[in-house]
Amino acid sequence: MKRYISLDIGRKRTGIAVTDTNRIIAGALDTVDTSKLEMFLKNYIQNNEVEKIVVGMPVQLNNLPSDSVKYIVPVLNRLKNVFKEIEFVLADERFTSKIAFQTMIDAGLGKMKRQNKATVDKISATVILQSFLDSEKFKTL
Repeated sequence: MKRYISLDIGRKRTGIAVTDTNRIIAGALDTVDTSKLEMFLKNYIQNNEVEKIVVGMPVQLNNLPSDSVKYIVPVLNRLKNVFKEIEFVLADERFTSKIAFQTMIDAGLGKMKRQNKATVDKISATVILQSFLDSEKFKTL
């Protein structure tokens, strides 16, 4: 099976997660400068079959897009133009940073590692992707 990738796109950095080949579990892949995201994905997709890219979209509690959407949409549109053969899916990323931070605490990561924003970004991407996988499984029940 082809893999799914998720992106937690930020102004400076993008957290990236990927599924296993059976699309059962998501794992953190990397964090890259958002300006280098397209090149990273080109290299990754050249060596791995990818079916979908799940992009976290920040939504406020009132279900309106947050202010950071204005930074995400141009990046997303550029990626859609480059990777036309891949399906892009938007996912609500509400609370993923808080869940990622709590996950790091639960995993016993020290304070210094928890303050590393790159770590938070790739764990957030993992949370987005695992939530997407879980929702897909639920739809098939």
